[in-house]
Amino acid sequence: MTVKIKAYSDFICPFCFLGKGPLDEIVKEKDVEVEWMPFELRPSPYSKIDPWQDPDKLSSWDSFILPTAKRLGVDMRLPHVSPHPYTHLAFEGHQFAKEHGKGNEFHHRVFTAFFQEEQNIEDIEVLTELAGEVELSKDAFREALVSRKYREVHQEAIKHAYEKAKITAVPTFIIGDEVIQGLASKERLAQIIDKELEKNKANEFEGMQS
Repeated sequence: MTVKIKAYSDFICPFCFLGKGPLDEIVKEKDVEVEWMPFELRPSPYSKIDPWQDPDKLSSWDSFILPTAKRLGVDMRLPHVSPHPYTHLAFEGHQFAKEHGKGNEFHHRVFTAFFQEEQNIEDIEVLTELAGEVELSKDAFREALVSRKYREVHQEAIKHAYEKAKITAVPTFIIGDEVIQGLASKERLAQIIDKELEKNKANEFEGMQS
């Protein structure tokens, strides 16, 4: 029985990009299904994050994020998109992609575009090109973003994250009853997933016995 994982993240969160790596590896090896969920760290109209003008954030990047990326074998850089973009349009694009069966592919592509290629993921044309790269209709995608077709769907998802799921930091992974905040090693994720698989098997067996 497939283990479902809800993964809350924001496209401009370096810890989310780092945390994605171990999860991607697990997906290749175990019977899991990941649903990426939106969480905006600095939604409009709050001021944008500008790490290049923030000595504390630059120090954190050099002392922790970059060494962790190297240890995990993750290629990433601090984007010179300054200040960092708002991510609501990228998430609305993700809703379009999900509806067309390409949610995880688009989600991954937006992340790599930002942290590996330093693309401005608030720009509709940039997002449209990324959509095309994962075989989505560029015209339909652009129209959906321009018309804000998925604005309410995204806002509902954000409301769910804040109010129902009580997400306070990202990345957050929910696997069964387990809630994992922050970076988690592949080993830790595998341990929790295996526990959930065993629980599912036991429940299935009990259901057959009754």
